[in-house]
Amino acid sequence: MTERMSPDRFEELVGDALDLIPPELAGAIDNVVVLVEARNDEEPSLLGLYHGVALTERDSYYAGSLPDTVTIYREAILDICSSDDEVVEEVAITVIHEIAHYFGIDDDRLHELGWG
Repeated sequence: MTERMSPDRFEELVGDALDLIPPELAGAIDNVVVLVEARNDEEPSLLGLYHGVALTERDSYYAGSLPDTVTIYREAILDICSSDDEVVEEVAITVIHEIAHYFGIDDDRLHELGWG
């Protein structure tokens, strides 16, 4: 069963999830934009996507680059959730997962840590 939720409420949940990032890590996030889109056209079931150069891979050539992006896909998340509580949890997991990629943490390690 698909959960229904207004786009504004969903964006609030993304903001709440970003607030879960410890201040010492949040302060290290630089040149990253977080977006909410309905769905990924190429992979409709994708929940989130980090696009950019991980902090661990940046060098002097990165200076002046366009911001990295973290995109959270609202409809894909709502498709797999059947309650408001599930949406809150899945948004938090997805946001943390994608921000972790910014810090250079790969999918295997995220799964080990329970953020898969």
